[in-house]
Amino acid sequence: MRVVPDPYLPGHGDVSYAVEHYDLKLDYRTATNRLDATATLTIRALQPVTTLRLDLSGLHVDKVRIGGAKPPKYVHKARALTVHLPATLAAGERTTLQVGYSGKPGPVPGAHGPAGWEELTDGILVASQPYGAPSFYPCNDRADDRATYRIAVTTEAEYTAVATGRMASTTTRAGRTTSVFVEDAPTAPYLVSLVIGRLVDQALPGSGDRVTLVRPRATVVAGASPLLRLPTMLDALEGWFGPYPFHSYRAVVVDEPLEIPLEAMAMASFGTNHLADTWDNERLVVHELAHQWFGNKVTSALLSDIWLHEGFACYTEWLWSEHRGLGSADERAARHHKALPMQKQATPLSNPGMAAMFDDWVYKRGALTLHALRAALGDEPFFTACRTWVADHEVVTTRAFVDHVARVTGTDQSALLAAWLDAVALPPCPRLRRP
Repeated sequence: MRVVPDPYLPGHGDVSYAVEHYDLKLDYRTATNRLDATATLTIRALQPVTTLRLDLSGLHVDKVRIGGAKPPKYVHKARALTVHLPATLAAGERTTLQVGYSGKPGPVPGAHGPAGWEELTDGILVASQPYGAPSFYPCNDRADDRATYRIAVTTEAEYTAVATGRMASTTTRAGRTTSVFVEDAPTAPYLVSLVIGRLVDQALPGSGDRVTLVRPRATVVAGASPLLRLPTMLDALEGWFGPYPFHSYRAVVVDEPLEIPLEAMAMASFGTNHLADTWDNERLVVHELAHQWFGNKVTSALLSDIWLHEGFACYTEWLWSEHRGLGSADERAARHHKALPMQKQATPLSNPGMAAMFDDWVYKRGALTLHALRAALGDEPFFTACRTWVADHEVVTTRAFVDHVARVTGTDQSALLAAWLDAVALPPCPRLRRP
């Protein structure tokens, strides 16, 4: 796949190199919102390079080392750190880049409002989608530049840190606790998350050690909360889409309400308002879980193909509704198809534009696209196509999905998919064929 800049993220990312691994050491003081950190990046050149550009917003760069030595020059201004190399890095050649940095983190501004580091009433939440990762570490902020991570977080002992990755160790010394997280699955920068708060783990019956609820210590999660259905949801999604792609899943509840929950690699963050037993909360819980297959295991190279994340996650809501006896996928499809003409849609689903990429019509039309494909193929070929899509792919495009469907099913669905993806006019509402 040819590496190109993402037009939806101007000023983010560098296509001349890839990051293979991030080692982050984060020392945070909650009372003053002070971060002192070191990031060590293992970098591989994709073409001959003489400078490396990284995304880092709102923080001060204290030290830079390239291959262990001082670089001839580095410049940090606006939201870009540019490091001049002592010699040209040839295509395929690797080096290490270490950046020491500090300051008071804050969110990154952008077309969808501030994203990234957010101070809570008591703690912090970093939800990086779609451009918030540079709010707390220097990165090559491209969705297609996926790397492994080691994240060590040090903070006051009365607080718990939850970061992307499996917990590897935790030690406490002089009233401060260091927790180390390791993520071996290739992870896009926008899927890296960090939560710090007065939190406690709660095991969920029926999940083994695969699903953990992390909640505020003083918050009681009632037996009817949709978050307690996560083990059952996980079983259902594995039946539709294949084995859960990662080591485990954590649902992290912060101690205040949030407008929306948000997925990250092998975890998602929720507010206390998402604990109540309502359909709207239940669909959001299963939606974020679905992103582990669609968005995290399989990641769109460019944000213009966001329907491959959100359409699948939204369609999973309808499948779960059907599974729970709360309304069939046909009924959900008909309801949302009827409502779509009342929403403004001026662009095709395959390229909605940066401003519209998180509009509700993108989610619903994406789900309807999949429902139309299921109606055309039948259940067994459709779910086979979904499972093999996840199993066989990592960084993807819409074109790759169309080709995948043809290859796996032996049928050409390009005309059907083009009507849903590449045109603005809404096709007729699809309905499943039932015996």
